[in-house]
Amino acid sequence: MASLTEDQLISRYFAPLAADSGACGLTDDAATLSVPEGQHLVVTTDALVAGVHFLPDDPPDLIARKSLRVNLSDLAAKGARPHAYTLCLALPEGWREEWLARFAEGLRQDGAEFGFALLGGDTVKTPGPLTIAVNAFGLTPTDRIPRRGGAQPGDSLYISGTIGDGALGLLTRTGQGGLTDLEVEDRDYLTGRYLLPQPRVGLASAVLAYASASMDISDGFVGDLTKLLGVSGASADVELQAVPLSNAARHACALDPVHFDRALTGGDDYEILCAVPLAERSSFEGMARAFGTTVTRIGTVTSGDHPPRFLGADGREKSFERGSFSHF
Repeated sequence: MASLTEDQLISRYFAPLAADSGACGLTDDAATLSVPEGQHLVVTTDALVAGVHFLPDDPPDLIARKSLRVNLSDLAAKGARPHAYTLCLALPEGWREEWLARFAEGLRQDGAEFGFALLGGDTVKTPGPLTIAVNAFGLTPTDRIPRRGGAQPGDSLYISGTIGDGALGLLTRTGQGGLTDLEVEDRDYLTGRYLLPQPRVGLASAVLAYASASMDISDGFVGDLTKLLGVSGASADVELQAVPLSNAARHACALDPVHFDRALTGGDDYEILCAVPLAERSSFEGMARAFGTTVTRIGTVTSGDHPPRFLGADGREKSFERGSFSHF
């Protein structure tokens, strides 16, 4: 167990990560955040709790990077580029300095990769599980960011990347769901996607330019789409065969069809779901390609206040027992 004081902990592991300006080397009670002229600030917060959002024995550097990336995903879905973040870290009894060193290294890696600097935060001791809360700040050149409520009938629905890898990766990580029969490379791929999501920061410009509505998929595709459409006062027809799955996820679904439902409702995707007007489809797809992000059209927004329809290849509607992960 570490014997560092809070001041020593901050100066040794977090001060080197601090923003060059405004953070005061993490020696003060508050920081200042400068917003460049002509830019608008986008703010989001996500908390991760051991045993809920990650396993207590997950690698500490990957826990740190995941805590940043789930917030980067939210920023990307609003068309914002990363700017800075604050970190609140509640450490449980028995924490060790070696763990903290690896955690800080994970923050350093992703801070450098995404241009995301630490601005400040707090460290506390807790009798409960390890808890990490990140408050993230992004910038956009306009205040017209795509909210959840802008989808209009006739808009096309798009998903970035692939769906279900994180949820199935949790099963491979814990040895559940009968996925031990998967090939090693498939298990490794799914586990890697669970441990380290890929925020689609490269898609932010296309989302900002062309999406009428957008959100990141974190709790589960079916439930998150339902949320977006509910705020928009619309519905949708979704072609289930068009929902993008990785080869590893397809192999898992071939072992047991129940994994298809898990893939679409389990969460931990951190992909972007957005609605794009028909006239903007080619421009949106072209900009996404230019920034190296795969997007897939999976359906169309329709009028009505009923839940979206999920249609199989035979045209029959499929229902799901639950749409997404819920904390409550």
